[in-house]
Amino acid sequence: MEIKFTYKDILEYLYATISLILVFCLLSLIEVFKNFDTLPFAYKILNDFFTGTVIGLLFFPLYLVLKYMKNSLGIIVIKVLFSVIALIQLGLIGYSLTTHINLGADLLGYSLSDMYTTVTASLSISFLLFLPFIVLPLVYLGLNWLLHFFGHKINPKILLVVIFFFGSLTLIIAGSNKPATQNKLNFLLSDIIRAENDKSLASQGNATFKKEYPLEQSALNTKDVLAPFFNISKEKPNVVFIIVEGLGSDFTDDGDYNGFTPYLDSLTSKSLYWENFVSNAGRTFGALPSLIGSLPFGENGFMELNPLPKHNSLISILKSNGYTTNYFCGDESSFDRKSNFLEYNGIDKIIDINKFGPGYVKTKENAGGFSWGYPDAEIYRKTLAELKDNKQPRLDIIMTLTNHEPFDFPSKKAYLEKVEGILKTKSYFEKNKLNEYKDIFACLLYTDNSIQNFMEAYAKRPDYANTIFIITGDHRLIPVPQKDNLSRFHVPFYIYSPMLKKTAKFKSISSHSDVTPSLVSFLTNNYKFNPLEKTTWLGQGLDTVRQFRNVHSIPLMRYKGSINDYIYKDYFYSDGNMFKIDENFNLSETDNDMTETVSSSFMDFKKLNSYLTTKNKITNAASSFKKPTYTFNAEEFSTIKKLTKGLDRDQIFFLARDLAFKKEREKARLLCNYILNDLPNYGDVRTLKGRTLAWDGDYKNAEKELLEVISRTPFYGDSYLALMDVYWWSGQNKKAVAIGKQALGNQINDAELGYKLAQAYNRMQNFKDSNRMMDSLLALYPKNNEYSNFKKSLKK
Repeated sequence: MEIKFTYKDILEYLYATISLILVFCLLSLIEVFKNFDTLPFAYKILNDFFTGTVIGLLFFPLYLVLKYMKNSLGIIVIKVLFSVIALIQLGLIGYSLTTHINLGADLLGYSLSDMYTTVTASLSISFLLFLPFIVLPLVYLGLNWLLHFFGHKINPKILLVVIFFFGSLTLIIAGSNKPATQNKLNFLLSDIIRAENDKSLASQGNATFKKEYPLEQSALNTKDVLAPFFNISKEKPNVVFIIVEGLGSDFTDDGDYNGFTPYLDSLTSKSLYWENFVSNAGRTFGALPSLIGSLPFGENGFMELNPLPKHNSLISILKSNGYTTNYFCGDESSFDRKSNFLEYNGIDKIIDINKFGPGYVKTKENAGGFSWGYPDAEIYRKTLAELKDNKQPRLDIIMTLTNHEPFDFPSKKAYLEKVEGILKTKSYFEKNKLNEYKDIFACLLYTDNSIQNFMEAYAKRPDYANTIFIITGDHRLIPVPQKDNLSRFHVPFYIYSPMLKKTAKFKSISSHSDVTPSLVSFLTNNYKFNPLEKTTWLGQGLDTVRQFRNVHSIPLMRYKGSINDYIYKDYFYSDGNMFKIDENFNLSETDNDMTETVSSSFMDFKKLNSYLTTKNKITNAASSFKKPTYTFNAEEFSTIKKLTKGLDRDQIFFLARDLAFKKEREKARLLCNYILNDLPNYGDVRTLKGRTLAWDGDYKNAEKELLEVISRTPFYGDSYLALMDVYWWSGQNKKAVAIGKQALGNQINDAELGYKLAQAYNRMQNFKDSNRMMDSLLALYPKNNEYSNFKKSLKK
């Protein structure tokens, strides 16, 4: 076939590329319109030209091949592809405007279900949300048409020179490569390439470590720096962690957006307070492993490692020393695999969204039908209700929820009125800066008030005098602009307790990873604890020097898959740039001979992180509380891989259910086990597994699985129905009645439950209660023939 390629063909491809560049520039203008600044906008335009030019060059061979196949096919496919690319850019800009950061390698760190949960929490689904995605392709095609219509008036050679000139300027102009000015699509792809390259570099040279377990050291190396501040008694103290969603230092004490946390601000002078304190991660996934375990990150966060490497934590150590350990939250504890981490460490009780029950009110759903779960005040109320008055010491970990998109909570109107009152006390400039974020500041007031109410209620308990409260943020909340990358990690840290004999305010830098080392050292040195010979902490312990300094090397994972930030002495290394940190935690860009030293230390950490987590070399002496998980042999894993390719967890469940109905129950259970390894609280999956066991006559294991569902999700009705069937088929009618009553006590309002209970009573010849139950059902469902016939068959 003869290739027909003309001057006109060059023009149509050139116009398609220019149209894409113009759409990029238009989107950049929309992005910066509200806070327009000439220089950053100019940098963004240069980066748009560069990205559009590279895309044009990359897709040109595809255009030629398709045009060779069919004359019109080439430009049609290119226009469709470029429209899709424009839509991706629009979505990335939307993400950036919401979060104030660019989407990068963290895209690879989240499952589709996690991303869906986060997006639906932040956005209300409506036609207006999708309208820009309908309009933008039309704009692209419209620009393309205009270029075809008027393009003959412009020399194409001049167009090419202009495109390549502006596209190349970004390579030589300093300052144009900052994340804030980069093309969003360019940043996404570059960051993924960088992350993969970092991963490759970090995995090299693992064998160079002098010790098999590099973190292992004598427990005596962590000094007890807390004892001088406490009155020590014989009785072991309770320890209560309050990990506040989104609480950054910008919103407390003297922060840039202060005035909305009056109670927490009052604790500053009553506590041990670190004002230059950092979280080790920029999102919630890193809080528990760092705070409770002083653990490395792995590739996408420690809790994403499956299986988890052997490790110890504050939970396992305190449990070994007679503590009861509890975790409280208002959302799904399986999100970010928190429940897997907690159960590995032997947590005694997890109270999450599945265990609140009647009497507690969830946050109302947004327009898209999403609710994270229970608001902060309800979480604290549930915590107080669950705490037992016994002599056994406790570790209680509370993770709050409300201070997160969509920033909805009870009595919001009243808190917004309080915000208006506070804004009246601000200067004109401050008021203008804060007006846009009233919902968030109202939410901070609610969050702060909820903590105050909890603390005041706890103060009435007899064990209050012997309790240590640790309050910190998991990371700084995202939607309010941050002054620099360090702000993302800057969080307040309070140790408050009636046991304190003196308070103090520290300017020295410490991090979440330093908390557990210092707590363990304090407790083991001052109370009757089993002696620890070795520790394997990533952190060195809290620094209690009052003046500004930093003795730690602190790695920071901004988001899953991105270890881009590092604190070394009084330097902050971020995205390859070096900054100096002052005593007020402000940054100034610097370029000196420390850059090589800091970047080398940072790379050493990345290699250590990779070695510890990929080779399971954190410790060889982990506590033995881990609940057994499911392991698979090579044949089973091959079957799983074949069956689940391209499916998410919900789709795998539907597949398992179909297999069960087709009597392929072994395969169904295999898939159930695969899901439960990741999501142990997935009630539908475990119930299906229990039912298949019962269908195969394995009533003992069926009962075990279904009781586990009820333990984890006591207000989920299907598990009770399935278990009552098991007891019926296995002739255990007393148990059927008992579990039916338990379900009714948990307000499982299901007619089928009442019917099964009536049947169980009948089998036990308890005709009185069977008749009573059926009378109640028939009063509600008088036309149900099955119920009527059963009622007629009952003896009086």
